[in-house]
Amino acid sequence: MTTTTKLASGQLAPDFTLPDASGKDVSLSDYRGRRVVVYFYPKAATPGCTTEACDFRDSLDSLNAAGVSVVGISPDPVEDIASFADDFGLTFPLLADDGAAVARAWGAWGEKIVKGEVVEGILRSTAVVAPDGSIQSIDYSVQADGHVAALRDRLGV
Repeated sequence: MTTTTKLASGQLAPDFTLPDASGKDVSLSDYRGRRVVVYFYPKAATPGCTTEACDFRDSLDSLNAAGVSVVGISPDPVEDIASFADDFGLTFPLLADDGAAVARAWGAWGEKIVKGEVVEGILRSTAVVAPDGSIQSIDYSVQADGHVAALRDRLGV
């Protein structure tokens, strides 16, 4: 199994450039100067990932008003994230991390238990990146349900 090194508050967030649902490249550096939530989810349109994405969607206006952008990343192909965004009205960027290189660089890849089996994959993780590009906070292996509300409380949004 592949182990990845977890990131910590204060570290510079690893930059990335990935395609969004329309195939347009989006980079972390595009968000320099404002806070951005970067969250990693295992698979588009699965129950937990849908709950989390819809919670971000429903909180987007208040997050944006507080100067916080949201970006979701999964190893799904562009076509799958495009369908996911369309099906659930997700208006923030969803990015396709084919091969999970970005997830690995961010420490969001590793062993987890799914249906009683140990598998390797995305660890549902959420980072808040400060305007200067450093990690303000990062949480690994979060629960989909209630996570966005807890993050909003921590951000004071």
